[in-house]
Amino acid sequence: MTAPIGRRPSTTKSKITDAAIDLFTESGFDETSVDDVAAAAGIARRTLFRYYPSKNAIAWGDFDEHLQDMRRLLAELPTDMPMADALHTALLAFNEVPAEHREHHRRRMRLLLGVPALQAHSMLMYTGWRNVVAEFVASRTGSDPSGLIPQTVAWTLLATALAAYEQWLDDANADLDELLTQGSRILTHGLDEVLTPVTDSRSGPGVGTGNLN
Repeated sequence: MTAPIGRRPSTTKSKITDAAIDLFTESGFDETSVDDVAAAAGIARRTLFRYYPSKNAIAWGDFDEHLQDMRRLLAELPTDMPMADALHTALLAFNEVPAEHREHHRRRMRLLLGVPALQAHSMLMYTGWRNVVAEFVASRTGSDPSGLIPQTVAWTLLATALAAYEQWLDDANADLDELLTQGSRILTHGLDEVLTPVTDSRSGPGVGTGNLN
């Protein structure tokens, strides 16, 4: 997951990431070396390592900076905004993708979700993301970020994002914001309401997916 949230990325850092994603997609992640990425970005290998500590980190771009933006966004939301609405707002903002960058973002997410060699590093990134959510929930509930409720909410929101991205990658016509919104209804309404069977007068009782819209 990644998004601008109003931040203009470092030109060099963005150039490295863009070049790497192109190479990883065309040639394969394992088959592409750091030297290949540096050459494609027009910089020295040593310069590349000033921006990224490893090849695995390159595809994530400015993720740490985006986490700081998300933390600030949550802190600035009105304190009387319901927690589920605040988290939904942050989820959409964090994953906002301008139309002109959408195809590139698809390529990035296919790598992050599909390349086995990236999975261990991805878990570290997800931990940082969950920590931001858990800290916010803890601040609203007067609890410890490591407690059951903040952690459950954080894991649930992460699962919402990952499930939405899987659907988005499988369907070129899918709307990512809509998928994130549908998934986050679980936080707002709970499983009982979201999964309640829907009765259609024309066909009788049905399995409950209608409540997601």
